[in-house]
Amino acid sequence: MWDTKQSKPTQTDAENFTILGKNVRFTGVIYFEGTLQLDSQFEGEIHSTGILVVGENADVQGDLSVGTLVSSGKIQGAITASEKVQLLKTAVQIGNVQAPMFSIEAGAYFKGYADRGPMPPADDTTHQMKQLPDQAIRQHARNHRHSEEESGYEQLSPNLAT
Repeated sequence: MWDTKQSKPTQTDAENFTILGKNVRFTGVIYFEGTLQLDSQFEGEIHSTGILVVGENADVQGDLSVGTLVSSGKIQGAITASEKVQLLKTAVQIGNVQAPMFSIEAGAYFKGYADRGPMPPADDTTHQMKQLPDQAIRQHARNHRHSEEESGYEQLSPNLAT
């Protein structure tokens, strides 16, 4: 008569979608799974491995650590994304961005530094991390030297002796 062994329906990503509407102000730290659409004012930190959609009316002040960010609103703070960051044409981003993929549509405003390098493994030491920029500079210098040699032009430096 009554079947008590019915399985519980699983929640899909489409069902795990949250909207924080406009004309509301939030302050604090947000942790979420799935997808969050933010159309309000927010001050604090946001942490997720999911997708954060910052709407055109949103004003975010704080650091974001997400899987994917798609923004058409205003963000003041650092963004770290494990997958990608996409700034749409109405977006304003003031702060550094670290993500393996980073795109900016024409019309978007970005002021900060972008690091599109691969995310380092969690077990990397600080010493190895400090060597990465030096390795990149040495490689750039080697490539630059080869291109000068191939072109036949020499770099001239002004005589600074007095």
